[in-house]
Amino acid sequence: MTDFFKNIPAITYQGPAATTEFAFRHYNPDEVILGKRMEDHLRFAVAYWHSFAWPGGDPFGGPTLQRPWFGETMALARMKADVAFEMFDILGQPFYCLHDADARPEGATFAESKRNLDEIVDYLGEKQVTHKAKLLWGTANMFSHRRWMAGAATNPDPDVYAYAAATVKANMDATQRLGGQNYVLWGGREGYETLLNTDLKAERQHAGRFLQQVVEYKHKIGFTGTILIEPKPQEPSKHQYDYDVATVYGFLVEFGLEKEVKTNIEQGHAILAGHSFEHEIALAAALGIFGSIDMNRNDYQSGWDTDQFPNNHAEKALAFHEILKAGGYTTGGTNFDAKIRRQSLDPEDLILAHVGGMDTCARALKSAAAMIESGAIEAAIQDRYAGWNTPAARAMLAGGLEEAAARVTTENLEPEPRSGRQERLENLWNRFV
Repeated sequence: MTDFFKNIPAITYQGPAATTEFAFRHYNPDEVILGKRMEDHLRFAVAYWHSFAWPGGDPFGGPTLQRPWFGETMALARMKADVAFEMFDILGQPFYCLHDADARPEGATFAESKRNLDEIVDYLGEKQVTHKAKLLWGTANMFSHRRWMAGAATNPDPDVYAYAAATVKANMDATQRLGGQNYVLWGGREGYETLLNTDLKAERQHAGRFLQQVVEYKHKIGFTGTILIEPKPQEPSKHQYDYDVATVYGFLVEFGLEKEVKTNIEQGHAILAGHSFEHEIALAAALGIFGSIDMNRNDYQSGWDTDQFPNNHAEKALAFHEILKAGGYTTGGTNFDAKIRRQSLDPEDLILAHVGGMDTCARALKSAAAMIESGAIEAAIQDRYAGWNTPAARAMLAGGLEEAAARVTTENLEPEPRSGRQERLENLWNRFV
């Protein structure tokens, strides 16, 4: 045991009238919603990187967070894991997520980094045996080190491509050893800064082949989890090849992977792409590639991905409405890819940030479930599209353009616009949040 979270109790559900900060007011893991426990609906995960590896720096200032485990030794890596699992126990959430660089020190060579990873994976595996939290997904950090400055799979240097392959292989092996239910590929530098030095066609081809190799290796080792891509339009690159869900789907189809790979969708990335979170989830579900989410929010006054904890349940209810409509998660979950503010220095801040985020999502889930149970939104949508259920409409889709056009004259069609009733439906929605 460490003393980092000393005197902080395990967080339990105490209801909306709770008088202590250290309580869940809305997240009751055993509450049954739409036939499933709330914990099983939400499948919360803590992000190892923001929670235990982020030092609190920003583009205008250096680190503000001082943690006793910061440093590049295996002893400190084990201390970090000890503290992490103590926090997981306090929160009671079932999962965590990590990059390799979050958990192990960087070695002087790839071989040394790999040895460090293998050692800490053994340690994390021992922790998982005696604690509740398990690995939701693993991934590789192929964006922080200077070797990745021009990308990983899209790097103009084939030696870097090889290094990326070795890195992903090591992390897929680690994820499988830890029983991870997914493996995520986030192309943090898989893009370009200027077309003046970029062969865009070649980079896309290399990225596509790399993903094919990942899927081939998944099947070779018998990894039964899901391969996920996390879309992001920019930042740090000017343009990234995994811009949004629609772009990722087109990419998957191009390389024959649309049945093999799904998406891990982040709120902040959706906003950067000019979309809403719920739009990206709904589109992924419609295309059959919805997998998991990174839950956070952006600051409305800032132009970058601020990775703040969610605190607006009405906003998040729209996202969970789409998740429930899609049938919920299978191997995915709700990962808090969020970090406390650089002025939030106390251990209590880290705990309470997650408590607030979990409560926000719980309220959102309950609102979304109540709307689905009412059937009002779905009924309105079905009514709006009811005309497409007629024999004439179905025949029009099955026939050609000339047959569709002929209906105008043969049936003397003069269609009048019908109200979309947006404001009425927004009012209806607000009754549930």
